Amino acid sequence: MEFLIRTRLTRPESATDEQVAELMAAEKARGTELMDAGVLKRLWRVPGEWGAWVLYEAAEATELHDVLTSMPLWKWMKVEVHPLARHPFDRG
Repeated sequence: MEFLIRTRLTRPESATDEQVAELMAAEKARGTELMDAGVLKRLWRVPGEWGAWVLYEAAEATELHDVLTSMPLWKWMKVEVHPLARHPFDRG
């Protein structure tokens, strides 16, 4: 099942630049693992914001939740989940 996820990140005022850099490096590494596993399918930046649209593939919502909470920046994320279903006119 595919899920389109909208993430928005908020940096706590107490976070240092070093903490942010460490978390960003860890986030990139985890994202690469998920891409290599075929779980994270696509990733789009949102210009002017700290967030993204991400296409994930997971068997069901609980598996998706486990993936999302495994992300190092999870604690700073606001997440919107949009489950996707095939459209009858889609040629893909």
